[in-house]
Amino acid sequence: MIIETNSPEETYAFARKLGLEAAAGQIFTLDGDLGVGKTVFAKGLADGLGITEPVSSPTFTIVQEYTDGRLPLYHFDVYRIEEPEEMEEIGYDEYFNGDGVCLIEWADMIRELLPEEVIRVRIRKVPEKGFDYREICVEGMKE
Repeated sequence: MIIETNSPEETYAFARKLGLEAAAGQIFTLDGDLGVGKTVFAKGLADGLGITEPVSSPTFTIVQEYTDGRLPLYHFDVYRIEEPEEMEEIGYDEYFNGDGVCLIEWADMIRELLPEEVIRVRIRKVPEKGFDYREICVEGMKE
């Protein structure tokens, strides 16, 4: 499915809707260039899960845990991972097979560790359609 948004608020609202529908054990991968709105998306998803604490990009930690919602959110940023084995050090499989929802930014860095059943989200800018325009491609959602 492809969703078009024209503002950060619309991107947030779409992600919030996904959060409202999310189930325990779901893994979302989130890809896109710097500045496309990945953090806005993460905040919307967290809001949909009922998380009230502030959500930020976990740039300097591999995983940030948010546990005050109807489901926990495990927000990964694996951009700085040099070897997939670094994920083993944090016990990634417990998160992936746990009771919460995982959101993984830069997931291509750990592609071989991901289960087959993931929901892929890719956000991209299309400059000729406007500064705030985003195309959000979602693959792997069951209808």
